[in-house]
Amino acid sequence: MTHILRAPLDNHILEQLSAGDEVLVQGTVYAARDAAHQRMAAALEAGEQLPFDINGQIIYYVGPCPAPPGHVIGSAGPTTSSRMDVYTPPLLARGLKAMIGKGDRSQVVKDAMVKYGAVYLAAVGGAGVYLARRIISVETIAYPELGPEALLKMELEDFPCIVAIDMRGNSVYRTWTG
Repeated sequence: MTHILRAPLDNHILEQLSAGDEVLVQGTVYAARDAAHQRMAAALEAGEQLPFDINGQIIYYVGPCPAPPGHVIGSAGPTTSSRMDVYTPPLLARGLKAMIGKGDRSQVVKDAMVKYGAVYLAAVGGAGVYLARRIISVETIAYPELGPEALLKMELEDFPCIVAIDMRGNSVYRTWTG
């Protein structure tokens, strides 16, 4: 069974997901990589608001390529999620409910996901051109000077992912033995 996810997400929706489940993400997702996460962390430390309401939202760890003519975005494959691990627990504490990326997460992030009720979704690395076709609009909402690492608001349609870590802490990375 494939689950459809559309933000804002809540624990009732996420409780239905288990590690290994297939999902299609629909609607609004925010895109950010290292530099945007660093800016968001600095804003929180300074007591400032984030550039968007993070409660119930999904962040995609991506730094897309420039859009070729006739497209809304260039190649947009996931980046290695562990690079955002230092910034993730404070975002989860403020209501972030899902992250999309590739690769395993630290134990600190897994513990925070269980504590605050969130999931980690894996997208296929190396499939950036295919995944870009699932992105139907893109808008820069903060930090435009960061170029491809700016904070983006994307609209997705049938964006394929696997539940890599569910809200109970079950992980496909621990169950696969290769």
